[in-house]
Amino acid sequence: MQSSNSQSISQRLKAMVDSDRQSHSAARNTAAKNTGAKAPLNVDYQQLSQQLLGLINGEKDRVANLANCSALLWQELSSINWVGFYLLKRNKLVLGPFQGKPACSRIELGAGVCGTAAQMLKTIIVADVHQFPGHIACDLASKSEIVLPIINEGKLLGVLDIDSPETDRFDHHDQQGLELIIQTLLPHL
Repeated sequence: MQSSNSQSISQRLKAMVDSDRQSHSAARNTAAKNTGAKAPLNVDYQQLSQQLLGLINGEKDRVANLANCSALLWQELSSINWVGFYLLKRNKLVLGPFQGKPACSRIELGAGVCGTAAQMLKTIIVADVHQFPGHIACDLASKSEIVLPIINEGKLLGVLDIDSPETDRFDHHDQQGLELIIQTLLPHL
């Protein structure tokens, strides 16, 4: 007989492997990241939200849940080169769990895409980061970006930041889907 903790872990892992689509998606993402080729961008954010819930349900540690969320997004989203969280601490955004190259550790509110989204409390989609005034270039390969504020009961907790090596990578579908991901994550932070 399994302990309840083992069952919980099994349930989380099952959510990760419950379709063959994942392995194909991961291979597609790896090929796109390694070759620069464009991969199909159709993302089933509803399914992604359910997979995330399977990973974080019952886990109370904020860092663990943010880490699993960033790993899941890294695995499932194509044509990205960085995904992670910046958390609000003492009126600055501080680097949290992420996937990708090393990143800026601290960002002032109002600075760059992340700081601007945090200050405005609004999602920002930037088709070409080189055209964004004050863009902070942590990875020179990044060409487009989406930043979503994480807000709970009117209070900013941080932002979800995703970069792509392609211009115009993110759209309204991604915004809506990633907002669903944040809503799934919020009760577990």
